[in-house]
Amino acid sequence: MRYLQSITFPDREREFDFFIEIKRTVYDSFYPFQILSKHRFERIDFEPITLLYGGNGSGKTTALNIIAEKLELQRDSNFNKSNFFSDYLSFCDVEFERAIPGHSRIITSDDVFDYILNVRSLNDGIDSKREDLFEEYLEVKHSKFQMRSLEDYEQLRKVVLSRSKTQSRYVRNELMDNVREFSNGENAFHYFTNKIEENGLYVLDEPENSLSPARQLELMKFIEDSARFFGCQFIISTHSPFFLAIREAKIYDLDSDPVDVKKWTELENVQAYYQFFKEHGDEFE
Repeated sequence: MRYLQSITFPDREREFDFFIEIKRTVYDSFYPFQILSKHRFERIDFEPITLLYGGNGSGKTTALNIIAEKLELQRDSNFNKSNFFSDYLSFCDVEFERAIPGHSRIITSDDVFDYILNVRSLNDGIDSKREDLFEEYLEVKHSKFQMRSLEDYEQLRKVVLSRSKTQSRYVRNELMDNVREFSNGENAFHYFTNKIEENGLYVLDEPENSLSPARQLELMKFIEDSARFFGCQFIISTHSPFFLAIREAKIYDLDSDPVDVKKWTELENVQAYYQFFKEHGDEFE
């Protein structure tokens, strides 16, 4: 099933014209401008399952957020749009094959993470809630802490951690070990399967982040069946070989310049896995 047929992004020339017209020059960043155009990523033609592959900083999450905001999809977690996000969206054009169902949504890693924390809070009684950790993060991040004795080591660790991480990563670091102890991906997997309904368009940002290899294979099969039998369309950013191997998926390689469509077996990440296991093949015999 296809609801969304294509989307186009502004090229370098259109972005340059926009910058020329702007009289305000006090901004440090024009995000999301200059992210996708850097690798001449100007258009996506969608299939029932479309995958965006690329390393950190390749722009795959940016592309998903642009798509989700352009389509006004439901989302659970907010994200930083920046001052120029709406301007960028005005340069993007979309073509539809049919109307997008109202229950369509984007599912991000933060959505899954928040769900896991909520389950843990309800079922296992986390004493320190996320809100408390956010307050602690802000307090230590802006403190003028000085270490006077070995007893101050734990506070020093928090100061260093908070100054090197964003809020969400700080909280994730402080709580995730306990969450893993009780969830082992079970709650994350059910989050996806509960949110994905029949006849909908779903944008998934690196779903592998919360799942073991076995759970990734289960979700991969669930996605294949949902697209084939239950009228769903998927747009997924991933570097997991399990999701990249989804049958009949169209894969855009955001690490190439210009961005190009590739077979999953041609991707650098998959080739690295292949070579590694090929070299150690005799150890599996």
